[in-house]
Amino acid sequence: MKYEAIVIGGGISGLTAAAFLTKAGYKVLLCEKEKVCGGLVNSFERDGFIYDGGIRAMENSGVLFPMLKSLGINLEFVENHISVGVENKVIRVNSEENIVEYQSLLNDLYPENIQDINSIIREIRKIMHYMDVQYGIDNPLFLDFKKDQAYVAKVILPWVVKYAFTAPKIAALNEPVVEFLKRFTQNQALLDIISQHFFHDTPAFFALSYLKLYIDYHYPLGGTGKLPQHLVSFIESHHGEIKTNTEIRSVDSEHRSITDAQGNVYEYERLIWAADLKTLYRIIKLDNIADHQVSQAINARGQELSDKTGNDSVYTLFLGLDLPKEYFSAIATEHFFYTPSRVGQTQVGDIPLTADREDVEKWLDKFFALTTYEISCPVMRDATLAPANKTGLIISVLFDYNLTRSIEQAGWYEAFKSYCQSRMIETLNASIYPGISDAIVHQFSSTPLTLEKYSGNFEGAITGWALNNKPIPAESRIPKIMNAVKTPIPGIFQAGQWTYSPAGLPISLLTGKIAADQVIKQLGKRKTNRTA
Repeated sequence: MKYEAIVIGGGISGLTAAAFLTKAGYKVLLCEKEKVCGGLVNSFERDGFIYDGGIRAMENSGVLFPMLKSLGINLEFVENHISVGVENKVIRVNSEENIVEYQSLLNDLYPENIQDINSIIREIRKIMHYMDVQYGIDNPLFLDFKKDQAYVAKVILPWVVKYAFTAPKIAALNEPVVEFLKRFTQNQALLDIISQHFFHDTPAFFALSYLKLYIDYHYPLGGTGKLPQHLVSFIESHHGEIKTNTEIRSVDSEHRSITDAQGNVYEYERLIWAADLKTLYRIIKLDNIADHQVSQAINARGQELSDKTGNDSVYTLFLGLDLPKEYFSAIATEHFFYTPSRVGQTQVGDIPLTADREDVEKWLDKFFALTTYEISCPVMRDATLAPANKTGLIISVLFDYNLTRSIEQAGWYEAFKSYCQSRMIETLNASIYPGISDAIVHQFSSTPLTLEKYSGNFEGAITGWALNNKPIPAESRIPKIMNAVKTPIPGIFQAGQWTYSPAGLPISLLTGKIAADQVIKQLGKRKTNRTA
């Protein structure tokens, strides 16, 4: 079977690419190795509780809502309110002005560092202003310039001028956030509390703008899985074909074909790879590429990626509780970043990758006492997402893939999961949620290995490349993002979290759209679209 465009990977980036290609009237095939599409954007049911298995909420960033509008997808969202807490101190982030409460929180925790904190807050205010410029408009890629001429004239053109002045300032803030903050304080605990719920080496611009980003988060009624469901419906209604349970085993770029695990061959004119990027370079056929320079370039790119690592993954505890949502809403909002101790995670020490079980458990004890928890409560957003007078919690911590893999190889993976679950429950029961240990209806968890298996991303990475790769093998400059989707492989583009760094939902959507636009540019626009 021959298609004008094939998309590999049914995560949110691949779905976006396929949606815009079918909208343009192309014959499109999307292949997804799992039984359902969505990847790290998904929801599932357990005993009447609806849980989000990947992301907990959706940042707009001038991308999500314009993308849905461009496709004509009507998905209902509610605001996603965020709280930040340390020990028994909790603030709610409803507007930019909450930076005052954030400063007071830090002052209360570290009164000996008030002057340091003042300096840090001044920097955060500056960066929040830069964020206003970078993401303060609807992304032009989703505009219809014929229909939106007034918006272009009144908003886009003045923005271009402002961005030209702001972009160099943003670029100067690309160093790791902890290194940046060391200019203002030497208190390691303070450094940890500000930065430890981010990945190691997260750029200062990204990390310190989060008080701004927090007020730009939204939640789709019914759960985060509603977004991929709507995209699947759109693709199918526009005559796109979706094959799930379809793992691609080889790519023949010379003959423009792919082969799945069952031996089925599909031909394409253009291909978008929106799946694990290392896999593409592992399965592509090099021996039949006629152009030696092309073959060398592809091989060189594969070698470049071979030793690069993904960002941390997450360990997630899912708790069904016989407690009403009001118990939790009295403490914090539906999306809560909580740190049980002001001591700072640096005190945990190095990850014991080669230690025995006893040493690992001691490390885990310290880790769960000091780390930052991301806690999501779906029923506080949508009353239909849990049984009456009960609450489901999704509790995640950033976690190391290699440690998890070493534990599995040592043969105590299931015991490790049970140990983590008990430590997390004990920590939260003794701090912010007294009584939850006696209200458990069910509990289960996922690890970085779980995410690797079901998302297909190596090392279970949730936001692409580790930020301590030198260099990061992806574009990281917004003005250059149009080039990020290109590969050295003729006829093949890339999209998704491995395409641009740092990644996330808006970047996945954006690169999916950019890749689709590149395909449309090369194949030529259809005069008429095939619609339902």
